[in-house]
Amino acid sequence: MRRLGPCLAAQRLFRLRRPSGCPRPVAMATEACRGPGSSSSSMEEALSRAVPPLPPYETREKAAAPAGAALEQHSAEFMGYYRALEAGRPRAELLARLARDFGVEHGRVAEGCARVLRLQQQNQQDEPGALLQAEDRLRHYLTPRYRGLFQHLGRQEGGLRFLVELRRDLLDALASRQAEGPHLREMNGVLKNMLSEWFSTGFLNLERVTWQSSCEILQKISDSEAVHPVRNWMDMKRRVGSYRRCYYFDHCAIPGEPLIVLHVALTDEISSSIQTIVKEVPPLEVEDLNEITTAIFYSISLTQQGVQGVELGTYLIKRVVKELQVEFPHIKVFSTLSPIPGFTKWLVGLLSAQSKDQDRSSPFTDPEYREISEITGDPAVEILKRLLANNEWTRSEKLARVLQQPLMRLCAWYLYGEKHRGYALNPVANFHLQNGAVLWRLNWMADTSPRGITASCSMMVNYRYFLEDTTSNSAAYLGTKQIKASEQVLSLVSQFQQNSKL
Repeated sequence: MRRLGPCLAAQRLFRLRRPSGCPRPVAMATEACRGPGSSSSSMEEALSRAVPPLPPYETREKAAAPAGAALEQHSAEFMGYYRALEAGRPRAELLARLARDFGVEHGRVAEGCARVLRLQQQNQQDEPGALLQAEDRLRHYLTPRYRGLFQHLGRQEGGLRFLVELRRDLLDALASRQAEGPHLREMNGVLKNMLSEWFSTGFLNLERVTWQSSCEILQKISDSEAVHPVRNWMDMKRRVGSYRRCYYFDHCAIPGEPLIVLHVALTDEISSSIQTIVKEVPPLEVEDLNEITTAIFYSISLTQQGVQGVELGTYLIKRVVKELQVEFPHIKVFSTLSPIPGFTKWLVGLLSAQSKDQDRSSPFTDPEYREISEITGDPAVEILKRLLANNEWTRSEKLARVLQQPLMRLCAWYLYGEKHRGYALNPVANFHLQNGAVLWRLNWMADTSPRGITASCSMMVNYRYFLEDTTSNSAAYLGTKQIKASEQVLSLVSQFQQNSKL
């Protein structure tokens, strides 16, 4: 999207990624700018100064007191040093060293394990105090040293923002393989758990976005929209105008910085097409309450990748439902209109497998293959792979009509039957099913944008939230991996089981 206005260039809020350079007030930042020759030694010095030693078990409670002036200075120096490093490989190298060299002290862990085992063998049932203390000591020494650094950084002004930035870089390093290994993955898990505590609901503020919100907030909401990109200024105005609601969470320590954003359409029925929600039409200024019976959650986007994996989306939906119930007590229907990322890729994989082994899989029936071949004049399997890759099939009404039924049943199976460790393979489905939603309705030609056709052959899905059943549905899904689905979806799944072979 183009900039929303000239005022925004000068007024944008602080971004998590600062430009490279040498922050003046911090000594170690100057070291980071001296060039590659001294980078290794300065990096080691920066980490050694910043990472506090794990205190002895006997003095752990005193050491847990708020950081003194020296530790505060070292934490501030480390933030300056880190931000002075170029994004990418230099930061990845520092994170790899931090994870590898400042983790758990394995010698003390081994001693602690041996002591616990020895006391267990001595059967300390009559006096369990010694065993409990030994287990507590072991837990203490299982704490990696870098956790102390993260704790001290979290207490600094701007420290929580910095940790979100650091974890974003950590995830980037793992994804790009600029740094990898079990130590780095372990540090990512430790930091994610700490952020989950710091970003619990008690510290989050729910904010509504309107056309009267600041330019900076509107720009950030626009930039962060990952599901249905905002096209222009009028498109943004519609998405926060009448019959629409937009909410975000920010943190009390990072005010004005959206963490996750939820867009809602207020309608009179469960929507089956995203075009009816985001199309450009003049917004109506006055809402007719009689026409608002349904709330459609049509986009939820994480704006800060550093909090990926932190449970924010579930809490945001619950808070927004309560907000809408106060504003519109008569709303009884809550549903999503959700994308289905990954479906086309999954289907092309099935077709590729069939090309290699005719007996292995057959997503389509023989009559369907023949009809496709008659329309295209080419072998069905190969032409389907090509058509799905370039979206050409949507240009032929006849071909689209022939493909509708098989693609619908295949997509229903993808959402309902394809699993990862027993849970829905599709990440969007897994998210809403964990929240207790029902796999409600599959919609054909629901997203005819190039992105929608490429990702899911134009289909979208409604996950419906029956508020009185969400707790039991969530427990059934998480406990027994049972997916609650509507008759329409189960009928399509049955058709798949009868007509397709995987």
